[in-house]
Amino acid sequence: MISADDWKEEQERLKSVTEQLHKEIDRLEPEVAGLHHQVTDIRKQFWEEVTVNTSTDEDFEETFHSIKQQEALLSERERSHRQRLKQWNNMKRLLPSPYFGRIDFAEEGEGSPERVYIGVSSFVDEEGLNFLVYDWRTPIASLYYDASPGETEYETPGGTVRGTMALKRQYQIRSGELRNVFDTSVTIGDELLQQALGNGADTAMKSIVATIQKEQNAIVRDVKSHMLIVQGAAGSGKTSAALQRAAYLLYRYRNRLTADQIVLFSPNPMFNSYVSTVLPELGEDNMQQTTFQEYLAHWLEPEVSVESPFDGLEFALTTEDRDAYEARQQGIRYKASEAFLDALRRYAEWLCLQGMRFIGITFMDRELVTAEQMSSKFYSFDSSVSLENRITMLRDWLLKELAVLERKERAADWVQDELNYLDMEDYQAAYGSIRKKYEKEDAVFDFTQQYLDAYGDVPKRELGEENVFDFGDQEEEFLRRMIAKERFAPLRRQVKRLKFVDVIGLYSSLFDDASKYRDMTGEQELPSLWSDICRATQEKLERKELLYEDATPFLYMKELVEGARRNNDVRHVFVDEGQDYSPFQYTFLKRLFPHARMTVLGDFGQAIFPQATNLQETDSPLVRLYGEEHTTLIRLVRSYRSTREIVSFTKPLLSEGEGIVPFDRSGGKPIVTMLDNDGERTARMLQDLAKLQAEGFGSIAVITKTAAESREAFGSLTAAGGENLLLITKETLTFERGISILPAYLAKGVEFDAVLIYDASAHVYNRESERKLFYTACTRAMHRLRLYVIGEATPYLTGLDRELYVTES
Repeated sequence: MISADDWKEEQERLKSVTEQLHKEIDRLEPEVAGLHHQVTDIRKQFWEEVTVNTSTDEDFEETFHSIKQQEALLSERERSHRQRLKQWNNMKRLLPSPYFGRIDFAEEGEGSPERVYIGVSSFVDEEGLNFLVYDWRTPIASLYYDASPGETEYETPGGTVRGTMALKRQYQIRSGELRNVFDTSVTIGDELLQQALGNGADTAMKSIVATIQKEQNAIVRDVKSHMLIVQGAAGSGKTSAALQRAAYLLYRYRNRLTADQIVLFSPNPMFNSYVSTVLPELGEDNMQQTTFQEYLAHWLEPEVSVESPFDGLEFALTTEDRDAYEARQQGIRYKASEAFLDALRRYAEWLCLQGMRFIGITFMDRELVTAEQMSSKFYSFDSSVSLENRITMLRDWLLKELAVLERKERAADWVQDELNYLDMEDYQAAYGSIRKKYEKEDAVFDFTQQYLDAYGDVPKRELGEENVFDFGDQEEEFLRRMIAKERFAPLRRQVKRLKFVDVIGLYSSLFDDASKYRDMTGEQELPSLWSDICRATQEKLERKELLYEDATPFLYMKELVEGARRNNDVRHVFVDEGQDYSPFQYTFLKRLFPHARMTVLGDFGQAIFPQATNLQETDSPLVRLYGEEHTTLIRLVRSYRSTREIVSFTKPLLSEGEGIVPFDRSGGKPIVTMLDNDGERTARMLQDLAKLQAEGFGSIAVITKTAAESREAFGSLTAAGGENLLLITKETLTFERGISILPAYLAKGVEFDAVLIYDASAHVYNRESERKLFYTACTRAMHRLRLYVIGEATPYLTGLDRELYVTES
C-alpha cells in the first residue's frame, strides 16, 4: 500500500478528473443531440432541397451538382455526429473507472518525469494541451505492460524513445471511488489480477486491458508478422489478448483500417455471442464474426449440403463400427493434408487435357446443348489458356448459342399454345411497346416532312411505304419474343452461374479407383483403407451431400475450375481454436484473403478433431504458409482461468501438460463422486447444483461427451425436478448465465464458474483419441470441478496422483 499522503493526493486527482469528465459529458451531450436532429432533418428533406430538372444538358448538370452538394452536407453532418458520439461514449466509458494504471517516465535528456495515467480511452484537459488519461494503446502505455522501474525504452512510429521509469502504480477504481492503490515492479500486480480472476464468469467475455500480461502484450502490439501463431494453454488468455489486438490495430491504423476489414473465425455461433462485447467496450465497432462452417455453407448450399464438423465428431465418438471409424479417421487426415491439396492442383492440370465433365442444357425435355458438345468446344480452345478462362469462354459461347436457339423457338408450336392462354395484361404490354415504337417512327416522319417542305426540291423518300405494316403481325411477333425470352431466362441464369459444369461429377471421379486417382493426380501414397474412403465419399455425393472433410477440398477444386472467390478488402484474419483447422483449410484461407495478415490462436492440448494442426512445431504447415521470416510463434504457458488445484489436476492428463504453470489462486480440489447407477447420479447432481448456486456461482456447466448424452442429462435432471436448465446445441446462438448442459466440443473457448463432468466413467471415456476432449471439458472450470463416475473411472484418472483430487462415494 502507498503512504497516507499519496493516498490523499490520488483521491484528489481522481476527484478532479471525474469532475472534468462530467463537464465534458455535459458539454458534448447537446452537440450530439443537435447533430442527430440535423442529420434526421436533412435525410427527411433531402429531395425538397434538391432541384430536379433534366430537360437540357445544363439542367441535368445543375441537378447533379445540387444532389452532390446536399449529399456532401449530409455526409459532413453524419461524420461530425459520429465523432461527437464516439467522444461522448468514451467519456461515459471512463467515468466509472477513469484509469487503472500510472507510470512516471522521464525521457532521456528531460528533467522531471511525466505522470502518465492509463485508461481505456484518452482524455485531455479543456485546453486540449495535456493528457489527463492516455489510451492503453498509445506507444508510451506499452511501458505499463512490458517494463519495470529503471532505465527502459518504448517504440513509436517515429523511432525508439529511451528514458527512465521512476514509478509503476496500479489502481482499483469502482463507480468513481478509489478502492485500492499499490506500486509494483512486475507487469501486473497479483492483487489486481486476483480480483479480476476472482469474479464469476459472465454471459460474455469482458475487456480486461488492465490485466494484460507482458507476454500477452507482445500479441496485442505485434505489427510485423504476416502470420502470428499463439499456442496457449487452456485459460492462458489467448482469446482475450487477440481481441485486444484487434482493438489495438483499429487504433493504430485508424485512418486506414476499419472493423469490417477484420474477420474472426470462431469455433461455433455461441462463441460469437460470448466475445461480441469486447470491442464495443473499448469504443470500437465489432469486427466481422463467422464460423468456417457458415462460410462453406454460404458458397456450397443448396447445391450440396455440408456436414457439420460436430456431426462428424459425433460419429467418431458414438460409432461402434471399428472399420467405419478407422476409414473415416484415415479419410479425414488425408483430405486435410498438403498432399491432397497438391493432388487437386495436379488434377486441375490433368483436366486441362482431358476429363472435364459438363451437364447438358435441357429445355422442355429436349437437350439443346449436349455435354459432349460442350466438351468438344472446351477442348477446341487454345490449350495454353487456363482452365478457368476456358470455362469463361465456354460460358460466353453457350450464351450465344442460347440466343440463336431462342430465336428459333419463337416459331415453335408450344409458343403458339402459350399465346392462346395469355391474359389481357400481356396483350396490353405488347400494344404499349409497339405503340411507343410507332410514336418514335411518326416523330421521325414528321421531322423529315418538315425538312422537305422547307427545302423543296430535295429527293423525297417514300417514308410512308416503310412504315406500312400489319399491326396484328407485329403484336404476335412481340408476344412470341416475350414468351421465348421468359422461358429461356432460367437457362441463361444457369449458364451465367456456370451450372453447366458438373462439379460433383468432377470431384466424384477422383474416387473411382486407386489406379485412376494416381493417373490423374500423380499421388502414390494413399491411405490403407482408400477403397472404403472412396465408397463413403461417393455415397454421400450421390445424395448431393458432403462429408465435412470434403467441403473445403470440394470448394477449392470448384474454384480451380471456375475461378477463385478472393476478398481483397480484408486486412486481418483471426482464427480461434486454430488447432482444429487443417493445413488444407489454412491454405484456402490465405487464398481467400490474399492481402490479409493472419493471427491463429489455439491449444494443441485441446485438438479434438483428427485434422488438427500442431501449432507448437517450428516447421508446421502454418510456418510454411508465409515463410519463417514472416512468422512469429508465441507460447503462453501460464493458466489464469482455473484455480491452482484445478490446473494441477488437469495438466497431468496431457503428456505435454507438464509445462503449464498455474496462477497462484487457490480453491477446492476437484471432487470425483463414485456412484452405483444413473438415478444416484441424477439425485447427487441436483444436490451439488443447488449447493453451487447457494455459494453464489451464477455460471455452471454440466458437460457431457456427446450431444446425445446432453439430451439424456437434460431429460433426467429435468424429470427429477431440475429447474431453469439450458440445453446447448450446435444451433444455440447466445451464451447465457445459469445452468447449461452441453457437449464438451461446444464448450471450447468458454469458461464457467463451476463444471460438472456428467459421466467420467471408463465406458464413456476409454479411447486415447478422446483424452483431449476430456481435458477440454475439465479446463472450462474457473472455481469448482466435479466429476461423476458409475462403476469404473476413466483410465485418464487412474494414472493421476490421488492427492490431486478428492474421492467421494
